[in-house]
Amino acid sequence: MAVRKQEEWPEVGDLVIATVETVTDYGAYVKLDEYDKKGLLHISEISSSWIRNIRDFVREGQKIVLKVLRVDIEKGHVDLSLRRVTKRERIEKIMFWKKERKAEALLRSVAEETGLSLEDVYEKVAAPMEKEYGLYEGFEKVAKEGVEVLTKIGVSEDLASALAKVAKERIRVPMVKVKGIIELRCEKPNGVKIIKEAFLNAKKAEKPRDAKLRFYVVGAPKYCVEVFAENYKRAEDVLQRVAQNVVSNVVKAGGQGTFRREK
Repeated sequence: MAVRKQEEWPEVGDLVIATVETVTDYGAYVKLDEYDKKGLLHISEISSSWIRNIRDFVREGQKIVLKVLRVDIEKGHVDLSLRRVTKRERIEKIMFWKKERKAEALLRSVAEETGLSLEDVYEKVAAPMEKEYGLYEGFEKVAKEGVEVLTKIGVSEDLASALAKVAKERIRVPMVKVKGIIELRCEKPNGVKIIKEAFLNAKKAEKPRDAKLRFYVVGAPKYCVEVFAENYKRAEDVLQRVAQNVVSNVVKAGGQGTFRREK
């Protein structure tokens, strides 16, 4: 059973995910996975090129992206096309479909976590989240930012907490990485300690909730700083501040330091 409220029939021009059930000499009969309906992919709509063997293009059990050409609700008939689907449309539809399926699996986990029915979870959490952010996008936002993403759109604290728990356990937030090289010199007797404390103090001063820092020695006097964050702008901001902080701490203690952004 699909959690998302789906229209009973697709509309002309829609892209749909279909499973090929039967292949004949004149085309293929398919099941529309998102609508639980049947459709026909006529051989003339499979490819723009000449078809010697139809099974070179479609085969039983295959999942394909098709475009809706005609819908006859009275006859329960849907005509579909494969050749009119562009490569970009196919990729985007498959990505969207995979995210929708994952979101539905996550909602089932929320139902198990709370003891509510799937319908209740959809009505009380998923529907407002989907309206505001998109269903899977909402899960990603909660994984990044926490329960406030849901409570501010009217979801109760307990349900928001349950969904946030599932999101953080099951969604890996994509991160980008930037790095730079800090070159440090300190001729004082406690120079090594000064440099070490400069890095520790810089890390304490930043304490980014949405970014991760990593320091390591390239080969004295060169040290690498890596920053992981959800986008490049945020990563660059943290990198520049941390590097400036480290260099400043060493210079104040009587040493020298420079920073170079690495590509």
